[in-house]
Amino acid sequence: MPGLSEKYNSMYKELLTLCKNNLPSVNEELLFNAFKLSYEAHKNEFRDSGEPYFHHPYEVAKIITELMPIDDTTVICALLHDVVEDADVSVNIIKKEFGERIAEIIEGLTKISGVFTGYEITQAENYRKMLLSMVRDIRVIIVKFADRLHNMRTLEFVKPTKQLRIAKETMEIYAPFANRFGLAAVKWELEDLAFRFMNREIFDEIARKLADTRKDREAYIKKFIKPILEHLKMYGITDYEITGRPKHIYSIYRKMIRQNKPFEEIFDLFAVRIILEKDDSKMCYTVLGVINELYKANQERFKDYINIPKKNNYKSIHNTVYGPDGRLVEVQIRTRKMHEIAEKGVAAHWKYKEDISWADKELEDWVNRIREVFDTSTKDEASKELLDSFQLNLYADEIYVFTPKGDLKRLPLGSTPVDFAFEIHSDVGYHCLGAKVDGKIVPLDIKLKSGDQVEIISSKNQHPNKSWLKFVKTHKAKSHIRRYLNKEEERLLKDGKDIWDKKIKKLKQIISDEEFVKIIRKNKFDNARQFYIAIAQDRINIDELLTRPRTEEAEVSEIQFDDFAKIARTTAGDVLVDGEFKGIAYDFAKCCKPIPGDPIIGYITIGEGIKIHRKDCINLINMIKKGNEKIVPVQWPRRNGSLFVSAIKIKGKDRPGVLKDLSNSIASYKDTNIKAINISAEQSIFEGTIAIYVTDIEHLNRVIERLKKHKDIFFVERYTSQNE
Repeated sequence: MPGLSEKYNSMYKELLTLCKNNLPSVNEELLFNAFKLSYEAHKNEFRDSGEPYFHHPYEVAKIITELMPIDDTTVICALLHDVVEDADVSVNIIKKEFGERIAEIIEGLTKISGVFTGYEITQAENYRKMLLSMVRDIRVIIVKFADRLHNMRTLEFVKPTKQLRIAKETMEIYAPFANRFGLAAVKWELEDLAFRFMNREIFDEIARKLADTRKDREAYIKKFIKPILEHLKMYGITDYEITGRPKHIYSIYRKMIRQNKPFEEIFDLFAVRIILEKDDSKMCYTVLGVINELYKANQERFKDYINIPKKNNYKSIHNTVYGPDGRLVEVQIRTRKMHEIAEKGVAAHWKYKEDISWADKELEDWVNRIREVFDTSTKDEASKELLDSFQLNLYADEIYVFTPKGDLKRLPLGSTPVDFAFEIHSDVGYHCLGAKVDGKIVPLDIKLKSGDQVEIISSKNQHPNKSWLKFVKTHKAKSHIRRYLNKEEERLLKDGKDIWDKKIKKLKQIISDEEFVKIIRKNKFDNARQFYIAIAQDRINIDELLTRPRTEEAEVSEIQFDDFAKIARTTAGDVLVDGEFKGIAYDFAKCCKPIPGDPIIGYITIGEGIKIHRKDCINLINMIKKGNEKIVPVQWPRRNGSLFVSAIKIKGKDRPGVLKDLSNSIASYKDTNIKAINISAEQSIFEGTIAIYVTDIEHLNRVIERLKKHKDIFFVERYTSQNE
């Protein structure tokens, strides 16, 4: 290939051949470009072993094709998995050259690279879930398995302290994770390699004993298999593979510990596997019958994983029998298809159409989508379509973050440093002043991500506030914050009431309940609770409030209205009764206090002449309903150019120049004249009354509508006694 030396050209051809033999299809152009970019990015780098660094991504790509052959995209990502982190290649360059999907996978691999470095693995299951929560494409995990496997194969070249850390991480995170994905071959090799560096003495001892007994075991297995071969032929079963199955060193060690037995007494050092080429599970049971016909079975050790598969869809029959000389031998029976899935796990699901059912509910949706694609596509199309469209959403509603000491905390998606603080301890949450994420100070409402290391900055003077409830996510944080705020509110309520009572007593004042309610409303509080809390928070000047005349406002209001009414009526002249000035005695009803311009009607009383009511007066309407017909038409006198005085009650936002703007707004309508203004302001709010000259009710209503459109006005209406 152009641009490559003979050595690397040969390496590329070997990889291409593996891809063509094991993958549904290969984009040779992209594969070569990835090979070349990886080589160029790493050509000046060397591993601890002294070999060129490029050999690592190359070997990872080969592992993918041999142990986990999914698609060419995964192989390309294996070649490129370190170029962003270790070389001067950006994700944008990857996207431009290889497409968005490959760029996303490379970005995912970069994100989880070294995520456990520096941490003591104490919560392995949460660590595995954290990995899943950080990625959205299953191929990220597959490449990571292959990457870890090659690193373990070459671990002998790194420092002993690093060896132990990586080995422990592999044993507790990646090997069990590979098992969950059904990658048995990967799991076993990772376990043996990790065990070698975690407990070299015992590893070497078991390895030596296996080597010492190898010839004897092989001779015994050959003797055990011979009659089986003859009987299978009698039953017409000829297309199969039968081999002695080597036991993995770590599994032998675990069995020695679990059963508390020495190496020599572990029963299944003798193991045989029979793989049937035909995809027929019934034939597996036929072979089982043949074995049990030849050798006595140990029923206590029989397991039928074909009838009841494991959670990772592992299927096989495990049958333990007494062989020659009474020695126990484990026989595994499975089809080639079952063997592929047992060895290659997830990768094998793209190779076979089958109805998969796992007990793990979190994986059910994923499996259903695989089946759906298989039902509508050919094998090759299914592989590509599924992998390009499927997003790994397991544990996507959770995040996993580290404490500074390396402990892992699980939180719901969208959680903040405050949620994290309460997850550590309620006292930490109560006094949370700030936070550092990966060493950088961040706002308390920032949303955390899986893999973040979070450090809480606390202060004894810091306490929760209501704004925290707007962004915290966890029930624990919300309940603790509400509990604190409620407790704090009760304390403020008590303190505020004590301050108020002491001040009243000191000033020797007596305030009735009615006066107290007026004080609360005057200061714009809904109830006494809010009022007392405001006092405790020093938001009210009690001295000023208590030295102000308390009845002033009510008295002024009544005086103002009576003055307005008197002036208006005097200006208008006498009312007309039946259209004439009859000189009949009349007075204005105190219940509705009509003023000129109001629709009015007269009600004949005994001894008090005619009472003038507004037509919408409730008292008048009730009297009419009772059948009282003592009413007489009355009206205000109509004189050309005559004006009435009316009043407007108004409330709004106080600011410099607001009175001038209101005056201009009123005066600009038909040259309306203002008679008087009585407005007061407190706490950025003004309210009061404005008396104006109007020709009639319509004139007054137009002025009111103009004021309502003013941006600083909250409330405006005609002023009558009913406003009080």
